[in-house]
Order: sequence, then structure tokens, then C-alpha cells
Amino acid sequence: MSTTVENTKTVENTKTVEKTAAGRNATDRGSALATEQGTTTVADTVVQKIAGLAAREVRGVHDLGGGTARAIGALRDRIPGGSSSIGQGVSVEVGETQAAVDLEIVVEYGVSIAELAKAVRRNVITAIEQMTGLEVVEVNINVNDVYIEDDTEQPSRDRVQ
Repeated sequence: MSTTVENTKTVENTKTVEKTAAGRNATDRGSALATEQGTTTVADTVVQKIAGLAAREVRGVHDLGGGTARAIGALRDRIPGGSSSIGQGVSVEVGETQAAVDLEIVVEYGVSIAELAKAVRRNVITAIEQMTGLEVVEVNINVNDVYIEDDTEQPSRDRVQ
């Protein structure tokens, strides 16, 4: 049997992948999603929800999404029966064996953004890879706001009793 080499486009980059005479990628043999009995396809929304939940688990992440997305989410929360989207602030690209994630987060004041980004990346990659079997090639994080606890919620003292 002869082996040919072809260029195959992955989620974010182009790399050379060996193809066997049967036409299967050499990298597919190690994939948990493609077996002799069949293949499993994971939808973008599944990866989006996993990434959103994993990012929110990290202490120091106040919320996900930009200002507009958070405002719409707040309105949705006020509607009876409405709920905020778990995938808010998360966009993903999912290929056959790989995924790339972009997150927009709001951090709590006082948290080291560099350390938080490392923890979020680690948690998101671990969750997606363990749950789906996809290889996460990148997790891009955009910090678009800092949450500062509002002082107006504290009880006020009247000057006159």
C-alpha cells in the first residue's frame, strides 16, 4: 500500500496530514470520535455550553459576554419563564477532531487577569476535551469589563433618628 500526503484545513491552521490508501486521516485513528463502529459528531452549541459553564466555574469570573449581550441577558432573566443563555459570551469553531474557543469575560476587581486567564483556559480545555474527545487548539480570552461591587446596596444611616 502506498501513502499519500495532502494538505488538510484544520480549525485555525493548515497542516499536513497523512492519508492512508483507505482515505482515512492518520490522526483519526487516535480520535475517540471516529471508531470502526462509526463516528460521533459534536454540535457547536454543545461545545459552546461546555465552555461557558467551565469558564463560569473559575473564581474571579463575574460574567461572560459584552455589554450588549449582558443587557439582553438581564432583560431575558426578568421575563417569566426566560433564562439567560449559558453560551453567552462564547463563540466556538468545531471541526471533526478539533475545536477553538473565543470568550468574552468580565473579571472581578482585584483579581490578577493573567492568572485568571490561565485558570479559565485550563478549565475550559479540560472540560471540552474530557466531555467531547475533541482537541482544543486555542482558547482566546477577551476581558471587556471589570466588575466593581456597588456600594449603594449597603444600608444607609439617616442623620436624624
